[in-house]
Amino acid sequence: MTVLFLSVVVLVIAFAGFVLGRGRAISTAAGDIRRLHSLPTYYGWHAALMALLPAFAVLLIWLIVQPVVLERQVTSFLPEAVLADDTARTLALAEVRRVATGLNAAVLAGALPEDATGRVLAEAEGLRAQLGAVGVALGADVSPETLEAAQAYRMAFATAILWRAIAVVAVAMAGLAYALSLTRPDFRARNRVEAAVLGVLILASSIAVLTTVGIIWSMLSESLNFFRQYPASEFFFGLTWNPQFRGGSDLGFLPLLWGTLYISLVAMIVAVPLGLFTAIYLAEYASPRARAWIKPLIEVIAGIPTVVFGLFALVTVGPMLRDYFAQPMGLGSSGSSVMTAGIVIGILNIPFISSLADDIINAVPQAMRDGSYGLGATKSETVRNVILPAALPGIVGAVLLAASRAIGETMIVTMGAGAAAKLSLNPFDAMTTMTVKIVGQLTGDTDFASPETLVAFALGITLFVITLGLNILALVIVRKYREQYE
Repeated sequence: MTVLFLSVVVLVIAFAGFVLGRGRAISTAAGDIRRLHSLPTYYGWHAALMALLPAFAVLLIWLIVQPVVLERQVTSFLPEAVLADDTARTLALAEVRRVATGLNAAVLAGALPEDATGRVLAEAEGLRAQLGAVGVALGADVSPETLEAAQAYRMAFATAILWRAIAVVAVAMAGLAYALSLTRPDFRARNRVEAAVLGVLILASSIAVLTTVGIIWSMLSESLNFFRQYPASEFFFGLTWNPQFRGGSDLGFLPLLWGTLYISLVAMIVAVPLGLFTAIYLAEYASPRARAWIKPLIEVIAGIPTVVFGLFALVTVGPMLRDYFAQPMGLGSSGSSVMTAGIVIGILNIPFISSLADDIINAVPQAMRDGSYGLGATKSETVRNVILPAALPGIVGAVLLAASRAIGETMIVTMGAGAAAKLSLNPFDAMTTMTVKIVGQLTGDTDFASPETLVAFALGITLFVITLGLNILALVIVRKYREQYE
């Protein structure tokens, strides 16, 4: 029974619990619902939640624990030499799961018997041809031990699915029965339901916090492994980025930081004036009809995938800057440059800044505008001397949030700025950023425990600290200088 089907079964039980709980509350009231502590609907919701929440909790715990238990059961089939190495063990277990999936597909297609043991499969003639006939590719280096482990994994997995369905349905039925036993006129169903809803809301809000903690821990733990192998002073103050996967790498952080800040600066030079002027026009000058058309068209930019912007930088913006600016001025001959990536990232950030600034400008009370007009100021003078100063804290916060977004951009930089990590003031030189190198160091067939791979986590935690600092600065500015209007 799949997780989706099992979830539907639990929801059906919960719906039945709602109907039964509500009906039981009405029947115990003997026709006078005023005898009930809560409305009949609360009794129904109490029964539904008692069937739903414990069952889903058991299902979630089972899904977390099940892979660990199954892997421990099949490790006894693998050689000791494989289990001694963590990387080899991880790869072997992944192969076991892949082969088990293939065997299961072959059994469902009738190509293999259900009760065939792993040793029989390993010694069978034409096994690869049988599996290939049903679309299952079996590598030539698959050992008999892997086949045995895969078959054991498949059988254990089927048993686990059966017991999972039994346990979840049993818990749902037990919760429903317990809720119905509590359904009496004096039972405080409303209090129970509100407490349960409060718990669900707290859990939902905790997920975001726990996710942030998990992200920090995953990056920090691997970053500490990196700094045990590579000096922190050479990483943070090194001027050369030259990773060599055979050893002897120079992993200086400063060229990547310079490229990140340089590209982000160009992006903000493009995005801030255009986004702010757009917001002023939409909020103060545009007619309602023009605003209804222009604002959605601008916000369409935010929905375009960044890879499309990357293609735009690669095919249009880069060659144009090269042919009309870089080559005539003798500053370069490549279409991949800081200017290319910065301009396109700036265009991407225009709707972000304009939407936030538009909302902030519209939040300025109309009374301040009327007072300025009453003193004889023109519209432009009112915007410049009254509205913008009042909205400035919020605008600064929007700009800092957009800057953190520009710093974290990857695809546009990859396709528009090149991959050169160097320190240069020429805006038409090819450069790169931390995000691009994070992707580059984690892709390909590399040793995960090497400094050349672990440096990606050091770059990630550094980038996280930079963007977090910008976000905190934006919140501090907004809260400190925000003006409250009635």
